[in-house]
Amino acid sequence: MGLSIVILAAGQGTRMRSRWPKVLHRVAGRTLLEHVYQTASSLQHDSLIIIYGHGGSQVPEALAHVDAEWIEQTEQLGTGHAVAQALPRIDDNDDVLLLNGDVPLVCAGTLERLTAAARDSGFALLTAILDDPGGYGRIVRDGSGKVVRIVEEKDASMDERAIREINTGMMVVRGALLKRWIEALDKGNRQGEYYLTDIVAMAVREHVNIECIQPHSLNEIMGINDRVQLARVENTYRQMQAEQLMQDGVTLVDPARFDLRGTLKAGMDTVIDVNVIIEGEVSLGDDVRIGANCVLRDVAVGDNAEIQPNCVIEHATIGRQCRIGPFARIRPDTVLADGVHIGNFVEVKKSEIGPGSKVNHLSYIGDTEIGRGVNVGAGTITCNYDGASKHKTIIEDDVFIGSDTQLVAPVRVAAGATIGAGTTVTRDVEAGTLAIGRAEQRTVKGWKRPKKGG
Repeated sequence: MGLSIVILAAGQGTRMRSRWPKVLHRVAGRTLLEHVYQTASSLQHDSLIIIYGHGGSQVPEALAHVDAEWIEQTEQLGTGHAVAQALPRIDDNDDVLLLNGDVPLVCAGTLERLTAAARDSGFALLTAILDDPGGYGRIVRDGSGKVVRIVEEKDASMDERAIREINTGMMVVRGALLKRWIEALDKGNRQGEYYLTDIVAMAVREHVNIECIQPHSLNEIMGINDRVQLARVENTYRQMQAEQLMQDGVTLVDPARFDLRGTLKAGMDTVIDVNVIIEGEVSLGDDVRIGANCVLRDVAVGDNAEIQPNCVIEHATIGRQCRIGPFARIRPDTVLADGVHIGNFVEVKKSEIGPGSKVNHLSYIGDTEIGRGVNVGAGTITCNYDGASKHKTIIEDDVFIGSDTQLVAPVRVAAGATIGAGTTVTRDVEAGTLAIGRAEQRTVKGWKRPKKGG
């Protein structure tokens, strides 16, 4: 007996008031559908099918990297009709896990319990008890407590609307049963659609026992129909991630002001101050300090490094015991070796900086290789772009570069050389030499400073 997974992602989401299909809206930097896919794909399964429709090819194109079979629902005729599109790809003996692409926080553990519950009878539902069940289909039970049907809210009586147990839309059904019941669906309801939930009443008529389980947390069933709900799910997910990080040994100065929009792996005794945004894949070593208002995107940071406030770092590697900021920008393809200092209002792009080197003030370093123990003075610029092409600057070990220096690439400064302040370097500098390129100072005696009014 195998497991087939079908994710329903064909809806428009009209209440989102968006040009994009609902499942392409994002929580924590990933689309709703990708959240569901990542959880589903972690289960042991034989096939994974995604049913798409509204927006045409937008959805499969946006998630072209996922390993799934895409099937288009060309007409939007309800959830039962959506599932019908996948039936030719499903084996009769498989259990079929049915998920919604707009419920992003469901946990793999809950889905594993749901599939286990269906093994004997071939049918299991994920239900939940809500204080306010408005908007959900209700689970109707008989006097003995057995499920007899699911009634959608628009079709429910007043007594049925008072029921607090709701259908989450997630279920597991044996392939042969699902095929037979889907074929028997009709559109005899107020919406004029084929309701997947009508198969519950069919199961009851055939005396198929329907097992029900509850999620570990009600957060898992939070669906998204509008941007208010999207923000609530975003906030809930952020809190969940923050709590897990703190349990793993990370200090968050204020968990409510920490924003994780990707994946963070952090070592012990790392401290993250307020208003820090983490995007993409980020790893932090032990004893790292991240100051307030920083943005880190696809970054690896070594042990004992300090990122001071108001820094932006993306697609870069930061070595151990580095100190960056405040107000520094580290752009893509930058590699900082151990012990590098990057100071305030310094921008580094596509450069490698060797151990112990320092660029502390008001400088731009682009397309550059800097060796070990180099000191770069304030206001230094590597002039890497000639208007058409980028060129490289190479600064070898133990070079000292004075303030207000321009290095016009391509150029090499050999080991141990010194560049005098205010120099424009246009030719290679030999090892151990002093290069000075500033104009001779003149003194004009008797100079009268101009005054306003003549």
